Amino acid sequence: MAKHRIAVIPGDGVGPEVIREGIKVLTTVQRRMSGLSFKFEYFPWGCDYYLKRGRLMPEDGLEQPGRF
Repeated sequence: MAKHRIAVIPGDGVGPEVIREGIKVLTTVQRRMSGLSFKFEYFPWGCDYYLKRGRLMPEDGLEQPGRF
């Protein structure tokens, strides 16, 4: 089985809506293709994160998605 871990950073503005639809597409593909598996991990970075913490992402934010 081909397993894929996907880092999801919805962002701001239209980003969350676009990402949500993209995940729907990937989920549909996963259901229709045996042997294919996606696992999504969400990173809540963007304006809300900034307002709460004073930064857009954690210090290792550029490295974290690199594991996917």
